[in-house]
Amino acid sequence: MHLTPPFWGAQTSYLNFCEEDYVVTRYIAEFVNTLSSLVFVAYGLYGLFHRSQKPWTGPRLASYCGLIGVGICSGAYHMTLKYHTQMSDELSMHLLTTPLIHRLLTYKASPQRTRLIGLILLTLFTVVMVTHMVMDEFLLHASTFGLGVYIIATRVRKMIPQQVPDPRSRKTLQNISTFGCLSFAFGYLVWLIDDWACSLLTDMRHSIGLPFAFLLELHGWWHVFTAVGGYIGVAVVDLITSGEIHKDPINQFAWPVPLAISLMPTSEKSSN
Repeated sequence: MHLTPPFWGAQTSYLNFCEEDYVVTRYIAEFVNTLSSLVFVAYGLYGLFHRSQKPWTGPRLASYCGLIGVGICSGAYHMTLKYHTQMSDELSMHLLTTPLIHRLLTYKASPQRTRLIGLILLTLFTVVMVTHMVMDEFLLHASTFGLGVYIIATRVRKMIPQQVPDPRSRKTLQNISTFGCLSFAFGYLVWLIDDWACSLLTDMRHSIGLPFAFLLELHGWWHVFTAVGGYIGVAVVDLITSGEIHKDPINQFAWPVPLAISLMPTSEKSSN
């Protein structure tokens, strides 16, 4: 329980997660949830500035800046617990997925088809977000975001065999995309556990005490695992739509991707 008034005032967001508010400092409502949001920013910056990347293009810049935007908006929301920062957090999630869907659906498409798909996606994005903000309807936001993630994952899995002729590189990229999907799915699982078992987790954190209690802030782990999955999604889409896969791409990815892929079978191992 905080002894001084919260810097940001009373909560106005309609969602508040399991982490207790203003425990560490009066300036940050949910301390772990705020700091863990910065993992998105770190991966976005890595994607933009990693030395192996070619010069920035518009789609690449939009994708990695979208990842950074998710981290900033999520951090602002968990730091303040205000309605407008919650809306910005949820808006940023769609601003990340929608351009990726557009990039995948318009790859090698005609200019007319590209414009048509762009118009359809913009219309759907506007309808979903306006409805969500006007009606405070969380299910629409969550279901459309989940659908967007599903479209990206399935489209990527379909395009990898078409765009990567080298068997070893193809298997590596398939393993990377599988790891990204598993990371995202595991993040969603801990998000659910954080919601369902909040009372138990809170009691356990009180028993353990700081700083080890931070490890039981499962919404923070949701940020970490979905940041890994989101980064992989952005990076894989960037690779297969830019025609830059001329050798094994594993060295272009940030940790823990190389470690995880080293533990998974490759085509070379499978053929022996």
